[in-house]
Amino acid sequence: MAYKEKLTFGVIVATRNIFNAALAEKARPVILQKIQELGHESVILDTDQTPHAGCIETFEDAQKCAALFKANRNRIDGIVVVLPNFGDEVGVVNSINLAKLDVPVLVQACNDENDKVDVQSRRDAFCGKISVCNNLYQYGIPFTDTTLHTCDLDSEVFTGDLERFAAVCRVVNGLRSARIGLIGLRPAGFQTIRASEKLLQAYGITVVPVDMTLIIDDAEKIDKNSEEVQAKVASIRAYGTVPACVSAEKLAMQAAFGIAVENWIQANQIDATAIQCWDALQKTYGCSACVTMSMLGEKLIPCACEADIAGAVSMYALMLASGKSPALLDWNNNFAGEKNKCVCTHCCNYPKSFMGNEIEISSLDVLGTVLGQVDTFGAIKGKVAAGPFSYFRISTDDILGEIKAYTGEGEITDDAYGMDGGIAVTQIDNLQNLMKFICKNGFEHHVAMCC
Repeated sequence: MAYKEKLTFGVIVATRNIFNAALAEKARPVILQKIQELGHESVILDTDQTPHAGCIETFEDAQKCAALFKANRNRIDGIVVVLPNFGDEVGVVNSINLAKLDVPVLVQACNDENDKVDVQSRRDAFCGKISVCNNLYQYGIPFTDTTLHTCDLDSEVFTGDLERFAAVCRVVNGLRSARIGLIGLRPAGFQTIRASEKLLQAYGITVVPVDMTLIIDDAEKIDKNSEEVQAKVASIRAYGTVPACVSAEKLAMQAAFGIAVENWIQANQIDATAIQCWDALQKTYGCSACVTMSMLGEKLIPCACEADIAGAVSMYALMLASGKSPALLDWNNNFAGEKNKCVCTHCCNYPKSFMGNEIEISSLDVLGTVLGQVDTFGAIKGKVAAGPFSYFRISTDDILGEIKAYTGEGEITDDAYGMDGGIAVTQIDNLQNLMKFICKNGFEHHVAMCC
């Protein structure tokens, strides 16, 4: 699933017979306008389909709403519940339960005004929201809450809530049908990134494997003098600074490998990949995978190094949530004596937009000392630009039989650090507690980040 810019929300505007239904009727055009302003579409009962302008109250209303939602099953990405007054909890829960769309649900409740709490003006949505959420809990229907317990539909805080809910919908719906490419085997020395395909499949995430030798074979068959290869060479040169010592032959090999990987991804409808980036590729073919992975990431096809499939899923989730190109980094070094700072790095394959600075495309530094500079060409090098970032990591826990995760936010700093590769000096509140959590709960040293 590519990043989906425009979403469609099923909308339930609820009312309750002992409260003024006009409050619900007036709220209907407001929520629809808000959704439209954010670039999305709505599915809602027509105004003549229920006694109160398409608002939901009775079981009969709920049946009509559920039927409409079912008819639009392939369109609806999430359901937005609006409570302009107390709302009928049974009408709301039956609308969702009978539709059985299994999509995210957002519950909003409108503010009362202190000078408008007479019989005709009071909303009591503050209380009604608790009842609606209680019913959703009883039915086992997960839901998303707003930032504030009650808020105005035309407020900035609710606008932010809707935008965050759209991200929730993208992540939930994207992951439940994700196809993660696994190109090659994990490095033998890295048991840390082993993951359970069965646990991932239980949540709808399919791993599609292919032997690296098949990709290399495809790359070798591509005519290095073809227009396709030369166009790819030009795109690599435009992507970053390539040292003059890199031969045209090496660039053509790199380009052909990238084409072979992209062809396989397209043929298999892959959303994100985990690639065996060392050392079979360098020894067998004579280049590194980093620039190919970086350029794919720039196209919103995240690529995790070292065949880390759980890392690829983590990157894909961040991409779905943000619409930006994520990277996979190591929690790698302490930063002098500053306990809330650490250095995150990789060889690297970060997308250019994640770097935020100009990049160099040359040979791997550490692996280059073992495998040779010529056969390790293709690494992205540079310092990640300062600014805020989010981090996220899932892990498949076979012992507990579950997928677990952690997430948070931090800052990438301007601090200098004398290390090669892709460098990000990070500052995170309570970093030491985060490291303890990672170690005690068996998480990997890789983490997905998005700027």
